[in-house]
Amino acid sequence: MAETETVACGARTPQDPPRGAVSGRGRVREGLRGYRLIVGMWIRSTMTYRASFVLSTVGNAAITLLDFVAITVMFSHVDALGGFTLPEIGFLYGSCSASLGLADLFLGNTDRIGARIRDGSLDTMLVRPVPVLAQVAADRFALRRLGRVTQGLGVLAWALSLLDVQWTVGKVLLVPVMLLAGAGIFAAVMVAGAAFQFVAGDAAEVQNSFTYGGATMLQYPPAVFAKDLLRGVTFIVPLAFVNWLPALYVLGRPDPLGLPGWAAFLSPLVALVVFLPASLAWRAGVRSYRSTGS
Repeated sequence: MAETETVACGARTPQDPPRGAVSGRGRVREGLRGYRLIVGMWIRSTMTYRASFVLSTVGNAAITLLDFVAITVMFSHVDALGGFTLPEIGFLYGSCSASLGLADLFLGNTDRIGARIRDGSLDTMLVRPVPVLAQVAADRFALRRLGRVTQGLGVLAWALSLLDVQWTVGKVLLVPVMLLAGAGIFAAVMVAGAAFQFVAGDAAEVQNSFTYGGATMLQYPPAVFAKDLLRGVTFIVPLAFVNWLPALYVLGRPDPLGLPGWAAFLSPLVALVVFLPASLAWRAGVRSYRSTGS
């Protein structure tokens, strides 16, 4: 009788799993399910006008490809940039563009959180039974952003076909790992930037300076930048792990900061390490939110 009363009052029995663990896993499943449903809705809406989708996707790929066209024009006047040939630059460009494209596809709309704070539409998301981050990321899901991913992979494939690299199992495996880990690092920066907007009100351009601006920087060899900048993007905002360090290992080139070769394989760990404080900052931002104007 006493045992029954204890359980009825809400106490856990020794066989029950920890409440925090259950709720944590439940929130993740809840968030993924909500994200999937919202994304599915936007994809169905997009595919209603298939011709428009194809044209916008091709246009998105063509516009982003202009960056690499500018690089090829520059190479019509020089043979190398920072000691890198055009295919090696293409390797940097393609890997970075594909990683940013993946992060932008799944989390690119987080930069709109500042506008939602100002117009009060974030309040609506707070009362729904789905994590706010999943709703913000999935809202207005733009499938046309596949254009950036496609053109990045295309340039990467072209560069790999021309590179003179002594391929090993480690180097072969490092290429896809670099793409996925780089996307994870960019995603973490996006979440951190979105969290900052709870404090700044609207700092979308600050967030974009680290994502799109960082991607532009990563398209060029690290040797063309000052070492202070290299230290900053390696140890403070670790964008160097998106493609610089893995690419230097694949190409057999030394790191300007003298980091050991095994540092090239730390990208997945760096993505995890960066994402943890970014997610905590996001949670703190949501908890501090006090409706429109806060």
